[in-house]
Amino acid sequence: MKASLANWRNSRIKHLARIDYGLGQPPRLSESGVPILRATNINRGKISEAGLIYASLGDLPLDRAPLLKSGEILVVRSGAYTGDSALITDKWAGSAPGYDLRITPERVEPRYLAYCLLSSVAMQQMDIAKARAAQPHLNAEELGEVTVGLPEPSEQRRIADFLDAETSRIDHLYTTRRNQTKLLDERLDAVRNNLFADSRKESAGVPLMYLTDPARPIVYGIVQAGPEIPGGVPYIKTGDLPELKLDTLSRTSSEIHAQYRRAAVRPGDIVMAMRASIGTVAMVPRELAEANLTQGTARIAPASNVDRKWLFHALQTRAVREQCEVRAVGSTFRTLNIWDLRRVLIRWAPIDEQSKIADRFELELSHHDKLRSATQRQLKLLALRRQALITAAVTGQIDVSTASGRGIEE
Repeated sequence: MKASLANWRNSRIKHLARIDYGLGQPPRLSESGVPILRATNINRGKISEAGLIYASLGDLPLDRAPLLKSGEILVVRSGAYTGDSALITDKWAGSAPGYDLRITPERVEPRYLAYCLLSSVAMQQMDIAKARAAQPHLNAEELGEVTVGLPEPSEQRRIADFLDAETSRIDHLYTTRRNQTKLLDERLDAVRNNLFADSRKESAGVPLMYLTDPARPIVYGIVQAGPEIPGGVPYIKTGDLPELKLDTLSRTSSEIHAQYRRAAVRPGDIVMAMRASIGTVAMVPRELAEANLTQGTARIAPASNVDRKWLFHALQTRAVREQCEVRAVGSTFRTLNIWDLRRVLIRWAPIDEQSKIADRFELELSHHDKLRSATQRQLKLLALRRQALITAAVTGQIDVSTASGRGIEE
């Protein structure tokens, strides 16, 4: 049932709230103190503590950017998360915004306005505004022009109460499904470790260099690939792993590729990241007939008595990941060098068992992928349902005094 829109009116945010900018420059950071909320801490109305940074109260320019107060709204103004927003609660009162916009509601229920900003109606208006710039960007003037529907104050509170209850229910389901995804990943990791490592404790570990083709030892690739050459020879970087999408690979000249011919990869070779996401692997597909590597990746060409699928999965076991982590050097930019990678121990299995182990694991992997895909679809549907419910409530499409929040579709 739709709400009565007789007493509703449209109003721009600038007429309902004060909009200010956050800190112009990041303060000096400390291990504790005042938490600094950044774009990565904000996601569709929620504030995450993951990756939270802190600053000393004395280092904050409070004359230009006072501390956040409960009831204010923080909006991301630039970058990939532009337009995302979150309501500041008592838990976050005292936090300082980063480069973002802060809304201080003055003539509107703060919770209601926060939900309005999460609706598809407001998001579409912000999308139009931020698309005008070369990079996603939203300034205070553009945010102030966003129009929202405004019922009577009592109805605003009723809508906010309704959405608090219903989104909490959806968020609980979302968290449950996300935890199921984590459990699925942990189960797959345990199966992999059992098949490729733990179940063969009686066998001694074999250094990786003895499992590779003697004519094509473990090596890294091009030191300086030079400028991008359209139609040139593709090369694999750490950022290309583990998906290894052929149409996104960078390309170098034939001359540079020839200088590093020793690092050329072939279909069936395994490539491992030596920097950043150390230990991440990908198998070169048959579509990539000719390619090279960078200095941050290494080629692992399985020997003739080694099943390449078996080795590929064995390299992803917890035991191998831990060895790679222990052997990596550096503090800020950690790197695994070739000498250490060659000596990583792999739990050996006879060649006639390798393919059986690999086939058994790939059946488990196929089952895992189906379950995980189903869970991911459910997560997407829950997120869509959440926004659809918010949009319906703040635009008067439903009467929250009689609605249950069920049956709302995008």
